[in-house]
Amino acid sequence: MHLTPSKLRQNIYNILDGILETGEPVEIERKGRMLRIVADAPHVSRLACMKKRPGLINGNPEDLAEIDWSATWNPDENL
Repeated sequence: MHLTPSKLRQNIYNILDGILETGEPVEIERKGRMLRIVADAPHVSRLACMKKRPGLINGNPEDLAEIDWSATWNPDENL
């Protein structure tokens, strides 16, 4: 859609809502140059992008809370 700045000013909120709903950019001609209003891509969390790994925990997940790592952990090893 191509608009003049005056047309944009008259109906800016409806135009902006339309951009968000349809995703189609709007171009405005100003001083012989084109300006474009574009909606950015919706944010997708990194957690939502993770691959599902069913059965990753073999056994009872409650048993993980009771694991004693003191025999294998060395706090000086990472220095």
